[in-house]
Amino acid sequence: MFCYQCEQTFKGTGCTVQGVCGKQPDVAALQDLLIYALMGLSQVALDARKKKIIEERIGVFTVQAAFSTLTNVEFDPDRIFKLINEAVSLREALKVRIKDSGGTVDYPEGAATLIPGTNLDEMVKQGESVGIKTYPADNPDILSLKHTVLYGIKGVSAYADHAYILGKQDDGVFAYVHEGLAAIQRTDLSLEDWLGLTLKCGETALKTMELLDAGNTETYGHPVPTKVPLGYKKGKAILVSGHDLKDLEALLKQTDGKGINIYTHGEMLSTHGYPGLKKYKHFYGQFGTAWQKQIKEFAEFPGAILMTTNCIQRPQKSYQDNLFTSGMVGWPGIPHISDLNFKPVIDRALSLPGFTEDKVTGEATVGFARNAVLNVADKVIAAVKSKAIRHFFLVAGCDGAKPGRNYYTEFVEKVPKDCVVLTCACGKYRFFDKDLGDIGGIPRLLDAGQCNDSYSSIQIAAALAKEFNVSVNELPLSLIISWYEQKAVCVLLALLHLGIKDIRLGPSLPAFLTPNILNTLVKLFDIKPISTPDEDIKAILN
Repeated sequence: MFCYQCEQTFKGTGCTVQGVCGKQPDVAALQDLLIYALMGLSQVALDARKKKIIEERIGVFTVQAAFSTLTNVEFDPDRIFKLINEAVSLREALKVRIKDSGGTVDYPEGAATLIPGTNLDEMVKQGESVGIKTYPADNPDILSLKHTVLYGIKGVSAYADHAYILGKQDDGVFAYVHEGLAAIQRTDLSLEDWLGLTLKCGETALKTMELLDAGNTETYGHPVPTKVPLGYKKGKAILVSGHDLKDLEALLKQTDGKGINIYTHGEMLSTHGYPGLKKYKHFYGQFGTAWQKQIKEFAEFPGAILMTTNCIQRPQKSYQDNLFTSGMVGWPGIPHISDLNFKPVIDRALSLPGFTEDKVTGEATVGFARNAVLNVADKVIAAVKSKAIRHFFLVAGCDGAKPGRNYYTEFVEKVPKDCVVLTCACGKYRFFDKDLGDIGGIPRLLDAGQCNDSYSSIQIAAALAKEFNVSVNELPLSLIISWYEQKAVCVLLALLHLGIKDIRLGPSLPAFLTPNILNTLVKLFDIKPISTPDEDIKAILN
C-alpha cells in the first residue's frame, strides 16, 4: 500500500505497511480500486453529458463513494466491495444509454473497462495495481497536482453528501467531480491545465460549502451564541461524535421522553447553537474534546456512542461493544445504522448504567457563525476603527495527535489582548474552553462552528472587507490553518480560488506537494509553513 492523503502520514512521507489511522493494506487496496472505478464511471459520465444524458443518481453515488475513501471513514471491506460493483454497474448502464443515443462506447483498456474481481481477494490484487503511484504522469509536478485534485475532490464529496442529505445539490458540483476524476487518467494536459483544475476544485468547494450552509441554516436555523456545559449530569446517556446534523436530529426525536441525555463530542459541539436542535431539553452538553483524548473519553463514557461520518481512528476494544456508526462511516464488526432508526443505540443506552452523579467542569460558547457575527458588525467595525481591536486571527482547521499541534494552543494563548480569535473545525479543541475575555462586549474567542461551517468564516471576512471597502487581503486578518485530512484540502483550495494570500499552514506541509508546486503556491499566494507562535505573531503584527 501507499497512502499520503493525511497530515499524519508515516514519517511525513507515506504509509506503506498500514495506515497511521489504522487502515489495513487490504482496505487501502480496495479504496484505490474504488477510486479507479469512479474514474472510469466519470469518463463515461462526461461522454454521457455530451449526449445530454445526466443522471442525478450517478452524481450522488460518485460523491458518496469518494467520500467513503476519506481518512477515518470506511474501513469495512465488504461495503467497499459493494461500492466497486455498483460503480461498474452504473457505468455499464450509462454506456447502454450513450449507445442508444447514437454515441460510441469504445473505450481503451483501463478504468472505463474495469471488470472487478468476483471476490475480495481478487479485488485487493486489482487495487494493488491501480494505486496513486500508477497514475499516468511523466512530470512529478503534474502527478502532485493530480493527487491534490483527487484529495480536494474527496473533500468536496464529503460536503456535497452532507448537503444532499439536507436537500441541497448542484449539478455543477457533480460535473466537476466527474471532470476531475476522469482527468487523472489523461496524459494530454499540461501543468498549467492542472493548475487550472486545482483552482477549479477550490471554486467547486466554495459552491459546495455554500450549499451545505444553506442546508444547515434553512433546516435548523442560523446558529445563535449558546453556552454549552462541559461535563455531564446523572442519568442514561448517548454520546454523538462526527458531523451529521440530520442523524443527530433523528436521534433527538427518537429519544425524546425516554430519560436519556444526549451529549456531543468533537465537531458536534457546534450543533448546540442551532435553534432547531437546541430546543430539545434532553440535549445537554459536551463530553470530551477530540483526538488527543478520544480513546480515553470513549472508554470512560457509561452509555452508547454513535459515530456519524468521520473523525475517529480505528475503534478500541475498550468501547467497541457500545459503539454504533451511521452515515458513510463503518468498520468491520461494528453495527451500522443506515436507515436513521436508532433503536439499537437507544436500547444499548438504556441497558448501560449512565452517569451516577452530576459533574460540570466548565462551559464553552458556540454559535458565532456568519449571521451572529454580522448582526454585530457595526460594533466590530467601530472597535477596529477606534483601534480597540487591532487584528483578527482565524485559527482554524483539523486536530490530530501530533505533539506539534500544541502550536495552536500556544498561539491563541499568546495572541495580544487587543486581538480577536475566530475559529472553526476540530482544531479548536486545543483551546476552545479558554476564557480570553472580551473587547467592548465582543468575545475574543468566536466559535464559528464545524469544518462544515467554513463558509461562515469566509462570508464574515467578505462582509467585513465590503464594509471597509478593501479586499480580504487588506483586512487586519490572518489565517492560521491546521490540516489533517481531505476536507481541509478542499477548504484550502477554496481560499486559494478566492485569492486569499499569506496563509500559514501546519503543523507540516502536505507530502503530496512537490517542491516546485509548493514554490508556485508561495509565489502566487504567499502560503507559508508555521514556525513558532512568537515568531509568527511578531511577523504578522509588525
